[in-house]
Amino acid sequence: MVNTTEPKKTIKIENVVASTAIGAKLDLNEVIRVLEGADYNKERFPGVVYRTANPKTAALIFGSGKIVCTGAKSIADVGVGLNKVFDKLKTMGVDIPAKPEIVIQNIVASADLGRVLNLNAIAIGLGLENIEYEPEQFPGLVYRLSVPKVVMLLFGSGKLVVTGGKKPEDAEAAVEKIVLELDGLGLL
Repeated sequence: MVNTTEPKKTIKIENVVASTAIGAKLDLNEVIRVLEGADYNKERFPGVVYRTANPKTAALIFGSGKIVCTGAKSIADVGVGLNKVFDKLKTMGVDIPAKPEIVIQNIVASADLGRVLNLNAIAIGLGLENIEYEPEQFPGLVYRLSVPKVVMLLFGSGKLVVTGGKKPEDAEAAVEKIVLELDGLGLL
């Protein structure tokens, strides 16, 4: 039996994407005047891109009042990054709700199984209904899990990426599941 806690210890959140709405229309030309260093080129992208340094996040701010935060390394960083945006927008006179609802859209995490993987054997062993593996197109094996509902990319190096999670525990559950499945097939 393989120790499932070791690969779980290597899990690292790489990106948290979250969205919110402030319930007010925004004049994006005014927004770029208030947010120092923000980028706005409506021919290239329909929103303002505002980067925070600490924590390192990017807020995509749209005229509809919707805001997407990306680049955060934790759910807490999403809150801190968005609060910095909210504080700046308040200086414009924008009425920000006391606690805007922040919805986690996607958590991308990485992990390392700590050994080389035979992706051909894994593709056959896991069954083709949840697998996409075309090494000529992409060097990783794509494995779609239903519980937790995530997509896992497995690489021959033993490294993996888990995407589509809504909470950090989704990555932990996915890594634990793949370790158990691969061990059960004798592929670890």
